[in-house]
Amino acid sequence: MARTYLSVRKCSVSIRNSSQFIRICSPRTLSPAALLRYNTIKQMKHRFLATLLFSFSVACGSSDMGTPGGMGGSGASGGTAGSGGGAGSGGSGGAFVPPADSYTVKWGPTMVPAGTESTQCVVKRLGNTEPVSIHEIHNALGATSHHFIVYRVNDTVERPEPYGCAPFTDTLNDPPLIITQRSDDRLTLPEGVAYTIEPNQMLRLELHYINVSAAPQMAEATSTFIPMPAGEVEHEADIMFMGDTNINIPQMSEATLGPSFIQVPSRFNGVSYFAVTGHEHQWGTNVYVEVAQSEASEGTPVYDVENFQWDEPQTVTYNDAPFTVPDGGGFRVTCDWNNRSDKTVGFGTSVNDEMCFLWAYYFPSRGSLVCANGLFDCN
Repeated sequence: MARTYLSVRKCSVSIRNSSQFIRICSPRTLSPAALLRYNTIKQMKHRFLATLLFSFSVACGSSDMGTPGGMGGSGASGGTAGSGGGAGSGGSGGAFVPPADSYTVKWGPTMVPAGTESTQCVVKRLGNTEPVSIHEIHNALGATSHHFIVYRVNDTVERPEPYGCAPFTDTLNDPPLIITQRSDDRLTLPEGVAYTIEPNQMLRLELHYINVSAAPQMAEATSTFIPMPAGEVEHEADIMFMGDTNINIPQMSEATLGPSFIQVPSRFNGVSYFAVTGHEHQWGTNVYVEVAQSEASEGTPVYDVENFQWDEPQTVTYNDAPFTVPDGGGFRVTCDWNNRSDKTVGFGTSVNDEMCFLWAYYFPSRGSLVCANGLFDCN
């Protein structure tokens, strides 16, 4: 396991206009102080999208098997970058019109009481009677949502009503197809790359939601799968999830963890990476990612986002020129925070905890990968 470094700088008090990231497995009522911190610009920004989503679900009825759907943007298909070149941004924005041959599954809608947070799942069939090759996935989240994960699973029975589930833990058993933190997110795979979906595929939809308002609100999300001709598929896509848990941020301080080096196992030698996303909680101010031959060697930036937003982190795409990691090398991640609370913050899943993670989409598939410095080595 590579060494990690944490630097700390004292800072002054300020208030951030953003909602709070929480990972828990059952509903929980927030304290008045937490509600005040949560009642933010993001809540207002998402409210209009939630209204559109609810209107759409009422108009289309309750069935969500094999129907086109989803709301939101039709984003960019990627940048023109190799290792260290210019990158494209992840898709969002504009009016999304799903193709007639797409498939949509829905989480909810479910009414969430004021001041309530939870992570809940549903299990549903995609609705495809034949094998399909998925080239794009478009996710749209309602006003109360923080993250939304779509897993391909082997369940045989649908569970359409939301139930409590452990966030992110299924990444070890059932690799996700897409992880969304933005209210409107579209993952477009490179030319010739797809997810192969078997007939009557079951999906687990994991939604972390939080109602920061003083009134009940609707929690909901949609995921639309857009296929490509099977004859055009050359490679299968997959995902890596990795980061560092050695976090210790003193009260009223800024801190930096890293660079933390995570070596990629040799079975992934030669694969091509086409999208990267960073992940932190409420005190996060930046995630910076390089690829490098070793912990000490010079690195090439692959995730360097201007004005990083922890609650709407950008996905940087490399569809036109995917990058590679040197054989024997890995990813080097650096995370910055500004802890404005009166308590020391460490890694974890509660209101006051922090994270430092990234996920990278790649091809051809050599299986999924989960690494967490400080907890366990790469699987």
